[in-house]
Amino acid sequence: MAQFVKKSPAPLYGAAAVWVIWALLLPMYALWHLLAAAALSALAAFVLHKVFPDAVITLPDPEPEPVSTGNPEIDALMKQRDQAVSEMRRLNDSIKDETISRQIDHMEETTRKIFDYVAAHPQKLSQLRRFLNYYLPTTLKLLNAYDRMDSAGVAGANIDGTMGKIEAMLNTVTLAYDKQLDALFADEALDISTDITVMEQMLNQEGLGGGGQMGSL
Repeated sequence: MAQFVKKSPAPLYGAAAVWVIWALLLPMYALWHLLAAAALSALAAFVLHKVFPDAVITLPDPEPEPVSTGNPEIDALMKQRDQAVSEMRRLNDSIKDETISRQIDHMEETTRKIFDYVAAHPQKLSQLRRFLNYYLPTTLKLLNAYDRMDSAGVAGANIDGTMGKIEAMLNTVTLAYDKQLDALFADEALDISTDITVMEQMLNQEGLGGGGQMGSL
């Protein structure tokens, strides 16, 4: 937080007023007149400073500029991530239900991982379109509806029924987020599985596999 002091103009105006009034009503031709006026103006400035003190103004620190990746599409993706995570955190602070709070915590963490993985692997962005355009915004819409109804503070068939449906749906949504993250690793898992298979075959051919005889490298 940045702070700066805004000087009160009252002491300056008061000191100046003393000189003007003295010059209009009293003589200014002797040294002691000048000294007396100076002392009185200083006293006026001191008193007015006490009555009208300087104001200390606190300004919030400026938002840090987002770091550009050099890829406008990924930059937009990171902005969307920050907005979604910020909204999840706000809703989590507002919604008091402990079960839903834990679910939001989990979805927030998973959402970060999904976005970060795609940012590191832009070729995966096409797999995320439905998540970005429907699943994520609809999740936030449901949570906002739950928050509004919960804040209404009344019971009723519409409110209780809708909140119950949202609570049940969030279990499915939480699992869906996990599956979305897992799906991003499908190609990598296949590549690793292929590498393992090839390596096992080569080790067996060289007699270095499990239970085989040692061969020459």
